[in-house]
Amino acid sequence: MSGNSAVKVQDDYYAQRELKKGAAGWVLLSFLGVAYVISGDFAGWNFGIEKAGWGGLLIATVLMAVMYTSMVLAEAELATIMPSAGGGSEFAKRAFGPLGGYITGTAILLEYAIAPAAIACFIAGYCGSLFGAGGSLIGMVPEAMQGGVSILLGGTWMTKALFYGIFVGVHLYGVGEALTLIMVVTVIAVAALVAFIVSMIPHFNMANLFDMKPAADVAGATAFLPNGWLGVWAALPFGMWFFLGVEGVPLAAEECQDPTKDMPKAIIVSMTTLLIFAALILFFGPGGSSAFLIRDAADPLIGAIQSPNAYGGPTFVSRLINVVGLAGLVASFFSLIYGASRQFFAMSRAGMLPTFLSLTGTRKTPYVSLIVIGSIGFALSLVVDGDSLLVVAVFGASISYIMMTASHYVLRVKEPDLHRPYRTPGGKITSGVSTVLGCFAFVACYLANAKMTMIAALVFVLLIVYYLVYSRHHLIDYDPSEDDLN
Repeated sequence: MSGNSAVKVQDDYYAQRELKKGAAGWVLLSFLGVAYVISGDFAGWNFGIEKAGWGGLLIATVLMAVMYTSMVLAEAELATIMPSAGGGSEFAKRAFGPLGGYITGTAILLEYAIAPAAIACFIAGYCGSLFGAGGSLIGMVPEAMQGGVSILLGGTWMTKALFYGIFVGVHLYGVGEALTLIMVVTVIAVAALVAFIVSMIPHFNMANLFDMKPAADVAGATAFLPNGWLGVWAALPFGMWFFLGVEGVPLAAEECQDPTKDMPKAIIVSMTTLLIFAALILFFGPGGSSAFLIRDAADPLIGAIQSPNAYGGPTFVSRLINVVGLAGLVASFFSLIYGASRQFFAMSRAGMLPTFLSLTGTRKTPYVSLIVIGSIGFALSLVVDGDSLLVVAVFGASISYIMMTASHYVLRVKEPDLHRPYRTPGGKITSGVSTVLGCFAFVACYLANAKMTMIAALVFVLLIVYYLVYSRHHLIDYDPSEDDLN
C-alpha cells in the first residue's frame, strides 16, 4: 500500500453494497461462461478471414484456444483462493499490489463495457435481416403492421435502445432471474448453432475454405495464407472472438453457492463447450459456403447458409437460424452487461472508482453500475462500428489476460504454501504459456486496427492517471471480499 491512502467508512457502507449470496451453482455458472462468448460463434470471427484467409484464421484460432485454455485453468485456481466479485483485479491486487489490481480491473472494464456495444451492432445487423426493408421475415408480418415493425426493429438506433433497455432492466430486477434467463437464452442459441452445423455438413467442400486469392504484393502469400504470416498475427483478435469473455465466470464468485467447488467445474465445462463449437463453426461455416463471400458479413451464418454453394437463398432453416440465432447475440450481450456491472461494483466498493457506482438496491443488484454501463455502451454503439469496437474490447481483454496469468505465476512463486482447493495442471508452465500468447494478442490489436487501438490506449492511460492522481489516495481501508483470502 506504499504511496496509497486508506479511507475509513461508516458502518452502513457495506450494508448499502451487498450482492445476493448463493444465487448460482455450477450449472448456472457454466451457462454464464458459455453465454459470455456464444455471440462470437454468430458474428465477428469471420473478419479474421479478411485479415488472414481461412488458413490464417485457423492458426490464429488454435493459438488463442491454447491461450484461453491455459488461462482459465490458472483462473480456476485463483478463483478458489480469492472468490470476489472483482475477479481478475483481486488476483492481480494480491500479486502486484493495488496498482496492479487497478490496471487489471480497468482492462476488464474496457473489455466488458465495450463488447456489449459491439454485439449491439451485430444484433442490429441481424434484426435488419429479419425486419428491415426486404428482410427475410418482414413478409410474415401482417401488411398493416409491416411499417411499424420495420421501423422498430429495422431501425438501427431504436433496436440498440430497445435491447439495452430491456436487458439492463432485467439485471436491475434481480440476479437470480437474470442468470436463469441467461441460461434459457443460451440453450436456444446452442440449438441454433447445432441446426446450422447439421445443415452445412452436406455442403462441405475443402475448396470453399481456400477461395481467396493470394495477395500479389505480400511475400510468401499462398492459398492457405493469402496475406502471409503477418496476416495470422492480425487475425488473432478475431480468433479470440470465439472465446472472449469466458474469463468472466469468477466475477460471479460472491453470488456463488460454493466457489471452491463450483468455480473450477463451471470454468472448465464452459471452456470445453466453447472449444467444440469454435472448431465446428470454423470448419463448416466457410467450408459449406465460401470463405471469400462471408469474410466481411455482418451475419456470417446467414450469409453462409444462403450462399450459392449451400442453399442459394432463404430457406426455412436459414430463417429459423436467423430468428433463433439472435438469441446467441442476446445471450452474450446480456451476460457481458452482468460482468461489467460486477467489475464496476467491486472496484467502486474498494474505492478505486467513485464509490456511488457500487450502491445496491433492495434486490441486491448494483443499479448505479448497471445504468452507467448501459448508457456508455449504447452511446458507443451509435457512433462506432461493431468490428472496431471488437478490437477495443480485445485490447482491454489482452491486458487483463497478461495480468491475470502473470498473477498466477507470481503467486505460485511468492506464496507456494498458500491453500489452493484447486491446482492448475502444469502449474507455472500453464500460466506462462498464456502470458506469452497474451502479449502477442496485445500487439495484434494494432495490426488489426491501429486507429482504434491508439484510441483505446489513450483512454486506458487516462484512467491510470486518474488512479495515480486521485483514487489511490481514497482507497477503502477494508473490503469484506478479502475475508476469505488465506
